[in-house]
Formats: sequence, C-alpha cells, structure tokens
Amino acid sequence: MPQRPTALPPLTALSAPLLTWSDTSPHSDDFDDVYFSREGGLEETEHVFLNTNRLPERFAAWESTRAFVIGETGFGTGLNMLCAWACFEQHAPTGARLHLLSTEKYPLDRTSLERALRAWPSLAGYSQILCEQWPASVSGVHRLHLSDRVTLDLHYGDTTERLALLDGQVDAWFLDGFAPSKNPQMWQPELFEAMAARSRPGATFATFTCAGIVKRGLKAAGFTWKKVPGCGRKREILAGMIETPPVDKRREATPWFTPPAPLKTQHVAVIGAGIAGCSVAAALARRGIKVSVIERTAPGAGGSGNRQGALYVKLAADTNHQSRFYLSGLLYSQRWLSQLKAPSLWQPCGVVQLATNAKEAKRQQRFSEQHALPEAVVSPLTQGLSEAAGVAINAQHALFYPQAGWVRPKALCEHLLQSPNITLTQGEVTSLNREHEHWQLQLADGRTLNADHVVIASAHYANTFTQTAFAPLQQVRGQVSEVTLPAGVKGPERVVCAGGYVSPAFEGVLTFGASFVPNNDSTEVTDTDHQRNIEELRQTLPALVAELETAFESTGAQLTPQALEGRAAVRAASPDKTPYAGPVPNASAWQSAYAVLSKDASRVPDVASEHYPGLWISTAHGSRGLSSAPLCAEVIASRLCDDPMPLEAPLVDHLHAGRRIISAIIRGQ
Repeated sequence: MPQRPTALPPLTALSAPLLTWSDTSPHSDDFDDVYFSREGGLEETEHVFLNTNRLPERFAAWESTRAFVIGETGFGTGLNMLCAWACFEQHAPTGARLHLLSTEKYPLDRTSLERALRAWPSLAGYSQILCEQWPASVSGVHRLHLSDRVTLDLHYGDTTERLALLDGQVDAWFLDGFAPSKNPQMWQPELFEAMAARSRPGATFATFTCAGIVKRGLKAAGFTWKKVPGCGRKREILAGMIETPPVDKRREATPWFTPPAPLKTQHVAVIGAGIAGCSVAAALARRGIKVSVIERTAPGAGGSGNRQGALYVKLAADTNHQSRFYLSGLLYSQRWLSQLKAPSLWQPCGVVQLATNAKEAKRQQRFSEQHALPEAVVSPLTQGLSEAAGVAINAQHALFYPQAGWVRPKALCEHLLQSPNITLTQGEVTSLNREHEHWQLQLADGRTLNADHVVIASAHYANTFTQTAFAPLQQVRGQVSEVTLPAGVKGPERVVCAGGYVSPAFEGVLTFGASFVPNNDSTEVTDTDHQRNIEELRQTLPALVAELETAFESTGAQLTPQALEGRAAVRAASPDKTPYAGPVPNASAWQSAYAVLSKDASRVPDVASEHYPGLWISTAHGSRGLSSAPLCAEVIASRLCDDPMPLEAPLVDHLHAGRRIISAIIRGQ
C-alpha cells in the first residue's frame, strides 16, 4: 500500500511557556531548563551551531541560485537563528540567499521575546526586525521576510509533526531544544527520521548533547556522527552529516502532486498585472530574478482596480484545508503589507464580520467553540458591536479580526511593480509555445517574448491557453458603489462585512458592495447593482443608511443609484472556491496516466506527474485575493526557486490546479 501523507493536526492556539526570569535570561518551568547559557550563550551558539556546521566558509562559497537552508528544532528565543543571519550577512556574497526554518511548540509572546533578546546588544538590529514581525501563536507555518535576502519560516507545533509536514529540504541542522533528560518526548526516533527525510544530500548537523538516545537515533536514521570539542562547561558535542537521505515517500498515495524538477531561472514572464500577477512578480524580484509583466491594459485594471478592498476571510465552522489556507493567507498578508512601509496603501483597522441572521450566528458560535484562536487573530463579539465597528449595529453576534482591514488594490499593484527587476509591457498574450529550454509568448500585435518560465495570472482569462484549458473558471461580476459622505456623517471606523462589505471612508468617500453576479462578464456600471448594494448596506448597517438618507434629504437630494459612483469588474472563481496556484499539469498526460482511478480510486498508479516545464498559474482568487494572492505568490516563487514552501505539504497540494483533473477522473468525467 502507498504511504499515506501526514494528516494536518487540529488548528489551534499554542500555549505560551511558563517562565521564571533572571534579568533577561528565561528559565522554562515546564522543562526545568534554561533557554541559553547565562555565561557565554552567544559564544556557545557560534561554536556549537555556526562553526561546527562550518557555516562561515559554506556561506562564503555559496554560489547557488537557491537559498542555503538551515533547519532548527526548537526556536526558543531565536538566538541561534539571529546568529546565523548575522554570520550570513558577514560572509555570504552579494546575491546569495538564506532560508531559515525553525519549529516551536511553545512560542514566547512578543514581550518575553523582546526581553530575552535584550541580553544580546550586538544583535539588536536583527532582533528588532524579528520582533516587529512576530506572529500570533497559531499552529502552522508563518513566513517572515527578515530582509530581501533572508527568510524565516516559523513552524508552530510539535517538532516531529512539523518536520513530517515540511515541504522542503535542509542543508544544515541546528539540533536544539531542551536537554533529552528534560524533554524526552522530543528526542525520539521519529524526530531523527523526519530530519533525515527532509535533508539534502550532504546535509550537516550539530547539537550540544552527546546523549546515547541522540547518537543511536541519528545513526539509525542514516546520519554519521562524531564527538568534537565543546564550549565552556560542555566538554564535547556532536556533529555529523547524512550522505544519502531516504527517498521522500509521502506522495506515494498522490503521485500526481510530485513537484517538477527545478529549472534554470533567470527571466520569468508574468501574464497579468492584478494583485495575483504583481505579487508573484514582487516575490520573484525579491529573489533577484528578472521579471517581465505583460498586461492587456494597465496594472489593477481588472478585479484589483477598486479604490478600496477588504482584507478578510470567511472561515468554515469545521476546519478544512481551504480555511487553513485562507487563515494562513490572511496572517501572511498582514505581515507582508506591514513590511511595504507604505501606510497609505492599507489600514489594519480591523474587520467586524457580522452574523445578520440566526443561522449565521450559530455558525459563528460553532466556529468559536471549535477554534480557540488567539484574540490577536479572531474572537467572537456578542456585546459592544457598535463600539467595535464605530457605527450603530443591530446584530447580536460577530467575529472580530483585529489585524485585518482594507487595502487600496490598484495602488498596491502599482507599488509592487516599482522593483528595478520588474519590467511592465502592455500587450495581450495570445499563445504560449515551449521551444528548446524557453517559452515563447506570442502577443496580439505580432511581438514575441522569450522567458525561462511563465506565470499565468490573468484571472478569468487564465484558462484561455491550450495548456490551461482544463482548469474550470467561473466569471463573477462584482460592482462596488461609492458615495461622498455628507457633512456630519462619519461612517464605520472598521471594515464591516456581512453579505457585502463597507470600508471606513477614504478621502471622504465611502466604498461599499460588492455585488456578486455569477456567469456574468459585463463591466458596465448599472443602477441595478447600485440599488442592490444600497439594500445590502441597509440590511447590514440600517442606521448608517438612515443617516445618509437624512443627510441627502436635507440638501434636497436622495440616496439613489444616480447619486453614486462605482466600478464593475469580473473576478474568477474555481468550482471549489480555492485558488489555483502552482505548476501547470499536462492534462492529457494525467488523464492517460491516472485513468485507472475512474474504476478504482484506491488503485494509485506508480507514475510520476508530468507538468509543462516552467509553466505556472495563479488564479481563481475570487473576492478574497488580498488574502490569498500574496501567499500563493510565495508558493509559486518558492517552488520555482527550489526553496522550502510557505505551507504544509497537504496545503500546497490543495492549491494545485491538477486537483480538478484527478477529481474529474475519479468521477468518471
């Protein structure tokens, strides 16, 4: 039987550790152990983890286009990771990249992290950047961009479990964590097996402990080890490597999701300059890749062109892969937007998601009961809804996302294209052809463009190419309405969502909507949709509409569709409402290779998947692209550049456009 992939554990908040402090030095009450040595902790880290893994010389000699990857078991205060970052900055050549990934089951809160890191003034600049992006304690993967060259993935949860879900490979391991005698649950054979399975050939490791359970576990997993001189009071430590890691068998049950082999990456063409295309371009440009963005009209001309858009998600009461992805996307977008250092592009004012009827209130209550997430992420509201929203509300229940808010999508798209590595070309791509090791893009005006890779991010046009025709997309018309607020009418202080959404006024204009008209590709602004938006706003915030109507009547006017401005655009959605993000499968090859699934879905052929070399897709973001597209951009850029993925392997697979092919085969379609 094929090996089944590791299942995702429950989505939950993680407990903070119980600490006792000695000035800036934390002691774990749970494990009765220190986080770092009170005497020479910095020197110990440099000796045990940096020098024993030969990082200074390996960084200096690093010439690969992919990132050098360090994996760590137990983030703790982050001292090891910050030291590795500082070492990289000192020794690595220009253009080299570093990818840090670390697991942590009991994340410190930000205040404790800041206190602990004050012990190391020489790392203050690095510590500040880390603390500014410190994520909420939610299980899963949290990607932090520490600089243009350095990325940190925090994998919150049990270490062995996290490594089993990791989609990526490691060059050097920091085998850290509380001592085996204090934390025997972590130092088990499964940990070393997971490390081996996630290692690149020749990956090294270093650890402070020489305990027998560690030596035996490493050897059994395929590592060679030796004792080397220790540091301070530690006379000896362990170091070693793994020459030939075991074959990753996790996708035996789903061979179609086996990722394509890495290809040369110097120039990438991105089709579409909406939020999907621009975020992909920015993610690639950050990695030093030259990007050509081809857009039919102008950046943000389609569904990403509104004055304001809501940064929000609607999570399922019973956690599924889609909800996990969208929550990860929301949290990533919040950090990503904050890093742009352009506050005029967005406001994290918070989002109040109303339950306007008993059924929705019950669904929200069930969600809250089943997801004890941190209040910094989402919490139920049953009192003070009007105070929370800054506008009168009649509803009795809501979910509050304090770090969500609103974004200026068109301005964001324009901002993302400002990188010197990005070139914008106006034109319409009519066909794609693979010639030798390059893609040739044919434009409607007769021009051609060559690129190593192509990313199709053209919303509902994304399946108009021969290679992507298999991917079903639904066109959904959406119209937003805008009204200049009369004097004395304030509007909400936070984004309020129900059937539609309304944002806090920007430059005196209130934006609300949007209509949702499936299978309609019209971009004409209509009075019908304006009236629909007015009625939706009336149902959500009746007091605000009454206030607007009174203000209009006082001037002899009326709040009618004719009094509104607006904009209509067409969004793209997939049948299951999850985006398509990843490599483009060769549909005919898949249909042939996996045809047996139509007779018996348990008979999984031992056939590797076939993808179009260097062809990628990011589309079907619907009305939640601000929460999904930036993280999907990281998924594509990470795979394309052979970096660790920003999501657990099952969620990466969940985004794969080929899921529609397999689903159709199994259903006999």
